[in-house]
Amino acid sequence: MPMRDAAQAACVSRAFLHSWRSHPNLDFSKKTLGSNKKTYGNGEVARDFSSKVDHILRKHSGIGVKKLKIHMPEFCNAKDSCYLDSWLQIAVIPGIEDLVLALSWKAKYNFPYSLLSNRSGDSIRSLHLAGCSFRPTSELGGLRTLTRLHLRDVCIKGGELGSLLSSSLTLEQLEIMNCDGIVCLKVPCLLQRLSNLKVFECRTLRVIDSKAPNISRFSFTGDHRVKLSLGEALQMNNLFMCFSGAVHYARVELPSSMPNLETATIYSGSEIVDTPMLHSKYAHLKNLSIALIALTFPPTYDYFSLASFFDACPSLEIFLLDVSQRKMEHVSILGDPSGLRHLRGQHHHKIKSVKILGFTSSKSLVELTCHVVENITSLELLTLEAHQSTVRCSVPAHNCRKCSPLPIDVLMEAERALFAIRAFIEPKVSSKVKLNIVEPCRQCHAAELARLG
Repeated sequence: MPMRDAAQAACVSRAFLHSWRSHPNLDFSKKTLGSNKKTYGNGEVARDFSSKVDHILRKHSGIGVKKLKIHMPEFCNAKDSCYLDSWLQIAVIPGIEDLVLALSWKAKYNFPYSLLSNRSGDSIRSLHLAGCSFRPTSELGGLRTLTRLHLRDVCIKGGELGSLLSSSLTLEQLEIMNCDGIVCLKVPCLLQRLSNLKVFECRTLRVIDSKAPNISRFSFTGDHRVKLSLGEALQMNNLFMCFSGAVHYARVELPSSMPNLETATIYSGSEIVDTPMLHSKYAHLKNLSIALIALTFPPTYDYFSLASFFDACPSLEIFLLDVSQRKMEHVSILGDPSGLRHLRGQHHHKIKSVKILGFTSSKSLVELTCHVVENITSLELLTLEAHQSTVRCSVPAHNCRKCSPLPIDVLMEAERALFAIRAFIEPKVSSKVKLNIVEPCRQCHAAELARLG
């Protein structure tokens, strides 16, 4: 029974009240407690939430709690969080397995790690903290059964986290997000079970040094590149990276350290230099997605240089490229159709599907696409999609009758892209290949397209 229903039933049933007082799964949020902003003001929501949680936990026996989840309203401040110590003391007891504490940054709460240093730390398997300070120490011991650790907007230093990791030998998943106190993240080799490592938007982070031998999935996003050392990473098969220069980094520095990679997703908002042609290979990479997304991607970048990845990935089967941008400043093939470049002797026999989103009339992008249709002998499907509305009438999940507007200059470039496809690419496509050309919605953008003539 959902917790909210259980609380209501407890009010009318003496027998149920007894079971409610030992309810094992406690999930406190605005939704579960009915603390609605439409009914209360911001401050009243926080007070109503705290009052209800305090009342429930003080009535609870504290016995048998397996899961405790507290999602404080975003308007809660330090005054509203004064109850937290007593709440945690009631519910965080030996036997608890899953603890979630999500606060707003205004709460200024220091999580009492000592609560986990007793027998509670022997049972907890999942710990998710957000919006608080967390200061684990080696003197208080580790979390022997912890398998999942998620930290978001948490004040913690690299040494403190390292101390916790060194004594949490059963850890399988580690996710760190917006933790700006960490400069160097060290993951010890003792974490033999760690398979999934995610690091997102830690602004002061400069080094990730992992010696955990069995990481198979690694994700990193940031506004700058970090010094990355993942050891031999022989188990690594899934990679996600997002930062400026990520495409060059993935081509130049990673192949030798991730020989068994199978899926890679690379996002970049800027590439200073083109992607070089090298001898290093991703021998087992089957799925590659590259997104070069910005308001205006640097016009000096040569899309044609991405052909280097085809040569580097002999097992590649699916290639997705997203070049969506607000304004295209690359040289257009419509202005300079002469002298299209070719790479001789580079044939590919495994790639089945190529999809390019945000297609433009960029000459180097057309050259890359021509390389695809001329040199990939195994190609079955080629999808070229001009710039689309963010919300589309043709997508059921968007639940709308009309596509969201597109600026007239974006529509103009989409029309130029479609012309380039039909003039320079479509005539070269083999009859064995299904060519799927996706245009902006003609019905929803009829008025704007009419203005373009």
